[in-house]
Amino acid sequence: MSLKAKIAASPFARAAALPTRASTVARYDARVLADSVRWLVLSREHTNFTYDLDPLNVEHLAWFVAVVADMPVDEIRGYLAELEEDSSLRRYLESQAVVSPRRGLTDRSVRYGRRAGWYALVRALRPEHVVETGSDKGLGTCVLAAALLENGRGRVTTIDTNEAAGSLLGGAYAEVVDLVVGDSVAVLPRLDPVDLFIHDSLHTAEHEAAELEAVPLTGDAVALSDNAHVTNVLAGWAARENRQFLYFQERPRDHWYPGAGIGAAWRR
Repeated sequence: MSLKAKIAASPFARAAALPTRASTVARYDARVLADSVRWLVLSREHTNFTYDLDPLNVEHLAWFVAVVADMPVDEIRGYLAELEEDSSLRRYLESQAVVSPRRGLTDRSVRYGRRAGWYALVRALRPEHVVETGSDKGLGTCVLAAALLENGRGRVTTIDTNEAAGSLLGGAYAEVVDLVVGDSVAVLPRLDPVDLFIHDSLHTAEHEAAELEAVPLTGDAVALSDNAHVTNVLAGWAARENRQFLYFQERPRDHWYPGAGIGAAWRR
């Protein structure tokens, strides 16, 4: 038996490997620390962090959307590229960030993250009525509106309890959006039938479940959860409603945050 094999079989193997193991952890922690320091210095955000996705992660997102929408992945790749290349939306968001009432908490750089998946789903599914709970600054709302404008049809209803929500929303994008201030669980039952629903409000299992019970979905509607990386609510609801369920996990590029994701429930 070689010396290396003897060491590996020894009860002292763990201790002998400690320097190598510590070096591996240190290299990983150094990358996270560098990203964290860069973010602390350069970013204004305090919640709802924005970032680009790793290129391989974008490819995974394309396949995820293709499965949910039951469409060729090449078409979905095209929609994702379309959003990235939409200079009008990017210029609008950059200019709005400078004058927004919440400009002190808004980064100037535009980074869509998983919201690109929302865009591709709207382009692929062509819903008449999209509902988003949890508007915050309105980045996701503008992305959804841009997709509807490209489709040439449909409206977004976005709901938030904060009267200051939607600070990025304006221009042509606001023309296809209805911003409602109120409790989503109370507002949802009063809405017209919903073709695409996005839960992105209070991230508790109880509130997520209450929204899914309250929203008036059409028969072939798709429901998304921005909280599926934390709870099993959407997956459980999908099982009870005889729906498919799939989850996409973000991998942010050059950011300390490990990412959230998109949970999707739909009928075949």
